[in-house]
Amino acid sequence: MGVVGVRERPGAKRTGDGKNYDPERLFLPPDDDLAPNRPGETLRARLDASGTGRTRLTLARLLGRRPVEDEWRTALAGEQLVGTALEELTAGGWEVVHSIVLPGDAIIAHLLIGPGGVFCVGVKHARKRRVLVDDTLVRVARERRPRPHVRDARRDAARSSLVLSRGCGFPVRVRPVLVVVGAASVEVPAAPEGVRVLREREVPELGALGGALHPDRVARIHTVARNRRVWLWA
Repeated sequence: MGVVGVRERPGAKRTGDGKNYDPERLFLPPDDDLAPNRPGETLRARLDASGTGRTRLTLARLLGRRPVEDEWRTALAGEQLVGTALEELTAGGWEVVHSIVLPGDAIIAHLLIGPGGVFCVGVKHARKRRVLVDDTLVRVARERRPRPHVRDARRDAARSSLVLSRGCGFPVRVRPVLVVVGAASVEVPAAPEGVRVLREREVPELGALGGALHPDRVARIHTVARNRRVWLWA
């Protein structure tokens, strides 16, 4: 039985400029199409929906509290920066889907699909502070506690792999990437197992990867990935 929201795949064809496309995209309702998402789309929506007034935000800051809206704005700036860099890779045969919401309110900031494979890209904005990355945690100077961003990157990649494999009808390996943005320095004493850790200036290096996926498969994976409904069972 097929995945809800994904039809059996018609044969891939080529457009006049030689690019592959999947006719299934023509049947995707606009409300279910994630392709138009901008980097940080979900964070933008949260900020727009926040009912906290400017006076209350200012008062919270004066009292030494960091409103959640400030965290969202910082995270949004990081996702916008990384998302822009990833969009520049599309000229080389890559596709990118931004801001995929998973059950449980988790968000995949960016899913990059192209000749070098499929990458689940998470972002951590360090706000000009020192960062230490180990096998599961990210420690940012002056933050109270480390965050499990490395563990989360592995989990989101595994969930993505299951969703895409089920929707595509063939195994799709998804590799986790964590991009640290705006850090004064980043220390990675031992590379986390299976997770690529990058600074923002290193994001274009992903575009040099190749030899993993044929253009037909890139097109098929992108068709499934952009369908909001397939992620409801992630």
